[in-house]
Amino acid sequence: MELLNDMALFVEVVNAKGFRRAAEATGIPNSTLSRRISALEKAIGLRLLHRTTRKIELTEAGQRYFERCRRIVDEARLAHEHLGDMLAQPSGVLRASLPVDFATTYLAPLIAEFAHLYPGITFDLDLTSRRVDLVSEPFDVAIRIGESEPSHLIARPLTTFTPHLYASPRYLDQAGEPDTPEALQQHRCLGMLKATAWTLHAGTRTVTVPVSGRFLLNSMGMIRRLATLDMGIVLMPDELVADELAQGTLRRLLPHWHGAPQPVYAVTETRLLPAKTQRFIEFLRERLGRE
Repeated sequence: MELLNDMALFVEVVNAKGFRRAAEATGIPNSTLSRRISALEKAIGLRLLHRTTRKIELTEAGQRYFERCRRIVDEARLAHEHLGDMLAQPSGVLRASLPVDFATTYLAPLIAEFAHLYPGITFDLDLTSRRVDLVSEPFDVAIRIGESEPSHLIARPLTTFTPHLYASPRYLDQAGEPDTPEALQQHRCLGMLKATAWTLHAGTRTVTVPVSGRFLLNSMGMIRRLATLDMGIVLMPDELVADELAQGTLRRLLPHWHGAPQPVYAVTETRLLPAKTQRFIEFLRERLGRE
């Protein structure tokens, strides 16, 4: 490797037509360049340059050696660039655990975009509502929403979602539209299991309202679908109801009030990540951060 570096410096000196210009181009002191070329001449047993105070000239042997060095250095540079391209295109199987509804509703287009960018990566995606064990199970990364993590895991924030209140126009025609958070107690509310109250915020104000309804579910997708079927009011991030809002099947209520912001983050067992995992996390952080 040292010989290759000296050959590269020799090519630089010849191309620059002198040690001073080569020193300016490489940032290596003039005296160091001269010493390295002298060491190269000694190592190969050939005099490569005629030195004068004004210029340098190649010897006959130096001319032949220069052509050889230039080919070797160019090949090494191309090999290095090829290696860089390989490193820029990570490959392998990316094993990820994703929340079911968030993945199918929101992440699917982003995963498809990422797959187009990195054709060398294949995907083993586990869509589940359970909290996978990143230590004992073979996952590279887990995407989680609004959950605290054990201290031995590494959580990288991706974005934050803020829940708001929604209902279908037909439900509101039938049951009326609440004009205060407290009025939610007189409505059918669709919530996750064990959620018997909703805490809402508006500026510095905070209100906790008891809620009830005919359904308790463990699927945000099912809650959203029932809301479009006129079964009640939901508290859900805008990002998960974007299509329904665009289609007019859901409408936002009490626009000044919202639930507690929910962090979204990528969780790994270690900070030392393979390229495929690092690129996936960076990609999601960039895309989600734009929303």
